[in-house]
Amino acid sequence: MSGGSLAKTAASGGASMLPEVLAFTTSLAEDMALFSADVVGSIAHARMLAAQGIIKKEEARAIIKGLRGLHDRWEQGTLTLPEEEDVHMAVERALQADIGDAAKVLHAARSRNDQVALDLRLFLRESAKNALAEIATLVRYLATRAAASTDVFLPSYTHRQRAQPISLAFLLAGYAEAFTRDLDTFGFALSSLSRSPLGSGASSGTSLPIDRDNVRAALGFDALSGSAIDTVGDRDFALDYAYATSKLLVHVSRVSTDMVDFSTSEFGFVKLSSGIAMGSSMMPQKRNPDLFELLRGKSGKAIGGLMQLLTTMKGLPFGYNRDQQEDRGPILSCAALSSAAPKMLALGLANVEFDKERCLMALTSDMTQATDLAEALVSRGVPFRESHGIVGSLVSMCKERGYSLLTVPEADARGIDPRLTAEVLATADVAKAIDRKASPGGTSKARVEEHLTRLLAAADAAERAHAKVPALGTLVPRLSEDVS
Repeated sequence: MSGGSLAKTAASGGASMLPEVLAFTTSLAEDMALFSADVVGSIAHARMLAAQGIIKKEEARAIIKGLRGLHDRWEQGTLTLPEEEDVHMAVERALQADIGDAAKVLHAARSRNDQVALDLRLFLRESAKNALAEIATLVRYLATRAAASTDVFLPSYTHRQRAQPISLAFLLAGYAEAFTRDLDTFGFALSSLSRSPLGSGASSGTSLPIDRDNVRAALGFDALSGSAIDTVGDRDFALDYAYATSKLLVHVSRVSTDMVDFSTSEFGFVKLSSGIAMGSSMMPQKRNPDLFELLRGKSGKAIGGLMQLLTTMKGLPFGYNRDQQEDRGPILSCAALSSAAPKMLALGLANVEFDKERCLMALTSDMTQATDLAEALVSRGVPFRESHGIVGSLVSMCKERGYSLLTVPEADARGIDPRLTAEVLATADVAKAIDRKASPGGTSKARVEEHLTRLLAAADAAERAHAKVPALGTLVPRLSEDVS
């Protein structure tokens, strides 16, 4: 784009529009992310207009050739668009400069209201497609690493206090489980995005004999949007996308918090490779987990974007309102984060090494197997509240005398309760305690293996869903084929 003043066309108020107002109201800078979507939608619209006899076939051919040329130059980085109110008008003016008066027929049966609704859906559909692929890759990485981590044992936490023994495989699979819900949420966002709005016009459709289904099929949408007045003012699809991104970033943030904590000297569970550890400008000894801290911090941008969209939409009357132009910032922010965050988290985790001995030490020193002893008594007929008290007394004695649950002498234990036999005390073995929890969702190797199979199946399903969504880059050449 050049550095001159914004054009004052009839569509933006004409020559009487104050330049300060036009500069304040332009969305062109943010709209540039919608360029490919705008070109694809315009090509599909031109083909439909020609098929319906609303414009001449030679006009459609000229328009499509011109739009394809603009897109080729855009991809090559050689296109300079005129400075206009928005990307739609900029493309229209650039097209007219290239092909002349034939460009003037393109806007028949179309408003910028349904045009931007289409562009946003196409843009976010592409973003959701990319997010599915990155999240599926993250799930697959976590499942694969979990399968190789069944012999690393560490505490689980409640209230950030050591709770019960788990394997690293169980923890990584738990992370992946959260991300499979993100696959579901982005899948839902894709379904809400897959309704073609073009043909709704400004707010009430058009009297021209258009074929909305023609455009729908050409662009790969599953269905048409319904009411025209609802369609042009609808941003639920953007809210669905922003919610999916926000929830994804919350999960990324929580995993990142574990990595930040685990890398501290106080935990000492993980070591960060030099590929991701950051130094300090003042303290030469520092190896900081900046990547995980930034991933955690960026969750605020996604959540803020969702709140901004909700706040913008809550007070609007039905139909299109210019307030909705303010959807660009949060939409673009969420679109960038939804792919980058899972990709960077996978990269960060690949550069984290767990300290097997330090993790195990945290288990044995804090008597996290206490519940296993209590349940061993329950399996021998002791009521749980009674067994809870017995083991609580055993833990207190161990702390006083410097024992662990693995080293407490049987005689001392039986002094608290004669039912604390050697057989019961043996259930404090960490590996056996972990493998004994065979309830669905539990820590046993068999249950973890079942879980990993489900995780890989979820990743496979997401990758199939990703493959079904047509990429914008493939639509441009396909729809540019000759108009018959």
